[in-house]
Amino acid sequence: MRQTFTKSERLCSKKILGELFKKGSTAVGTFYLFPFRLLYLNEPEAAGALPAIVITVPKRQFKRAVDRNLIRRRVREAYRLNKQLLFPPEGRTRPLPSHLALLYTAKQIISFEEIEKGMKLALRKL
Repeated sequence: MRQTFTKSERLCSKKILGELFKKGSTAVGTFYLFPFRLLYLNEPEAAGALPAIVITVPKRQFKRAVDRNLIRRRVREAYRLNKQLLFPPEGRTRPLPSHLALLYTAKQIISFEEIEKGMKLALRKL
């Protein structure tokens, strides 16, 4: 698998974003694993393809745009390097989420190594 992060892997649809962040929706799965809260949506017609993702960093927690962009770049790079963990080993089949939201929940800027460790655990749990 190529370690790229293409336009097709980015979630841009306002309709799907609305579904992902809809309060009380039963179609959306969620879990927390430091430093992320993950929201995912399974759609059967998108089976087999890589999920489209969105990365959010709260403006309330990080006032300066340079800090939010730094975190966003680190999270995107950790995802790009470890997205092959979404695919199970041969012989096992599990449905991949079609859409994924990564919400950064840590209170401060953490190192890339910690972000990558959290990303690996989160992608394995999906």
